[in-house]
Amino acid sequence: MLRALPRRGERASLRRMESLAYLDPRSGRTWPLGAPRWCGDAGEPLFLTDLPGIGPDRIDRATRSLWRYRAALPPLAGAPITLGEGCTPLVPCAFGGATALMKCEWFMPTGSFKDRGASVMLSLLRAEGVTAVLEDSSGNGGAAIAAYAAAGGMQARIMVPASTSAAKTVQSRASSAEIVLVPGSRQDCADAALREAANTFYASHNWHPYFLQGTKTLAYELWEDLGFKAPDNVIVPCGAGSNVLGCSIGFGELLRAGQIDRMPRIFGAQPANCAPIAREFLELDPIPAQPTIAEGTAIAEPLRLRECIGVFRQSQGGAVMLAEAEIARATLDLARRGFYVEPTCAQAAAAFAKLLASGTITPEETTVVVLTGTGLKATPRFAELLGVAI
Repeated sequence: MLRALPRRGERASLRRMESLAYLDPRSGRTWPLGAPRWCGDAGEPLFLTDLPGIGPDRIDRATRSLWRYRAALPPLAGAPITLGEGCTPLVPCAFGGATALMKCEWFMPTGSFKDRGASVMLSLLRAEGVTAVLEDSSGNGGAAIAAYAAAGGMQARIMVPASTSAAKTVQSRASSAEIVLVPGSRQDCADAALREAANTFYASHNWHPYFLQGTKTLAYELWEDLGFKAPDNVIVPCGAGSNVLGCSIGFGELLRAGQIDRMPRIFGAQPANCAPIAREFLELDPIPAQPTIAEGTAIAEPLRLRECIGVFRQSQGGAVMLAEAEIARATLDLARRGFYVEPTCAQAAAAFAKLLASGTITPEETTVVVLTGTGLKATPRFAELLGVAI
């Protein structure tokens, strides 16, 4: 049977796919895909070279997961590892004096947005022959990697600080992941993972560029949710910046494909107690990290700080620092509206109120607030905020 020749636009997209490579954005050096790698030869954090983006006609509408945007992702041989991630609700909510669109990312199989990155990253790595993976995370990242490795028939080792509460690793243990307790701080754990990467492939949610290919599907989903338009503003909690960078990549592809006429402004919310990206953007002196109830964003040395700052500037968005009291208040205010989410992601709602109050955004604009993780994982913290003994 004869196969129809691709149309001109499709041929251009195919050429862009064929030239896809790992990229060090700071030097411009590239490496070919195919042989699994998680960093450059000198330990550089990598991205992928630009993909062309897709239009509505390339969405697989029969697929009820982020894999409906498979045509926008790096080529995958065979079936993906999927548990139905993506396609999360977008719910209007009055908050802070205006209505925001709450993107409920905790409607994911493991309870957080990290499932987007885990599904895409592990699917692509498995297709490249990786059968066992290493991750360092005591929270949502570890839970997502553990679950998707289990679903894909892969082995997972999750390294966590030895001081981590046993309750925080139960979800990963239940997915048959091996939990490795590392003495010392969170940074000591990350350093130990880098050493162990010589023995087990380091499928880190902070390091691997395939993970960002998963988080970029948030942008495609918002575009589809809004009738194939971009919102005016997107506000996300920001630790290492995977949602900041994912939104930039996804909306950037849609802009290049002519599907939107402008980028949304992207804002990152960080706790003032640990806000290295926000402090850099706002040109404030750094301070030592302090404990915060927004522990999921307490990343003292984010790997891609420079790139996150670039997204804020290029999109004309910005960074918002939040006091512990502001985060706590937003957490309870959301719960009283039916949104039971982690304090980490309640920061995005607190930032929405703060940006409204400053006039940086207006009530008439379409603003998406990304709620990244379920409050079920933070029940002890809610008990503290409510003064309830459990």
